[in-house]
Amino acid sequence: MSASYWLGVDLGGTKILTGLFDDHCKLVARTKAPTNYEEGGPAVFGRIVSSVDAVLKEGKAGPGDVRGMCLAVPGQTVYRSTIVRYAPNLGWRDFDLAPLFPPHWTFPVAVENDVRMGTYGEWAHGAAKGAKHVFGVFAGTGVGGGLILDGRLYHGFNGHAGEIGHIIVGWKKGTELEAIAGRRNLMNRAKEVIEDSPKHVRKGWKGIDPATFKSSQIAEYAEKGEPVISYLIDEAARAIAAGVGTVINLLSPEVIVIGGGVTKALGPSFPERIWEIAQRYALPRATEGVRCVMAALGDDAGITGAAAYAKHRFNE
Repeated sequence: MSASYWLGVDLGGTKILTGLFDDHCKLVARTKAPTNYEEGGPAVFGRIVSSVDAVLKEGKAGPGDVRGMCLAVPGQTVYRSTIVRYAPNLGWRDFDLAPLFPPHWTFPVAVENDVRMGTYGEWAHGAAKGAKHVFGVFAGTGVGGGLILDGRLYHGFNGHAGEIGHIIVGWKKGTELEAIAGRRNLMNRAKEVIEDSPKHVRKGWKGIDPATFKSSQIAEYAEKGEPVISYLIDEAARAIAAGVGTVINLLSPEVIVIGGGVTKALGPSFPERIWEIAQRYALPRATEGVRCVMAALGDDAGITGAAAYAKHRFNE
């Protein structure tokens, strides 16, 4: 009998992570490639195909050994289809991926939301393992969320449950949480804050474009106590906390997982700040026994969750 493998692909705004997992969800091979979303959907998908080929080669496996794959994308997906309805950080709308599947992909493929898969990974094999009710919020290029309710991944009626990044946290102007806490928007806002800062602060930013910052650079400036970055990070924590507090009041999760590239770069102090503020928004005693934890799987949460979900889905 041939070996059984599962593929998990995590398509992010800046990078593509691909993992080959054995039947026990142990990582066998892993690769990373740039997304370069500005080149368009077909070019991005071509890099996904190359990444899958690379991990199969590294893991000494062939397409016939793969029992299923899940592709996690940063946006809305149509449940149990290959259509990406809207992925704002990629510029995709109503984009069907199936016509781009190469002929040698003889295995079934699921397309799911990336943060939903990150949450699934943390629930199945990470910080929330063993819990029945989990809410995951991941701050990276954007901000997304995922829900496990009664031990099952929750999609909701139209398949968009968990999209915390698009809840309104500033109702007068219709400001979304992601506009404050997503890395791309966060650093675009930095320009406005710098322009309105005292002269000595503006001088420190001369010749530096914050819009190009990666999460690691944000963390570096935060560690130095740079006032603009410190202010924006606290604003992001407060915005995410407002969303978390709302979810606690609405759905009463058992475990809240805070993850994503920004969270990983900033370290434990970021989710600690979020939890400190979120409890102020929760109803009395609503947080009793609730755990707020930092994601344990790091960058591999998405590929782990995608592979685990593929196994669950295609074993049904």
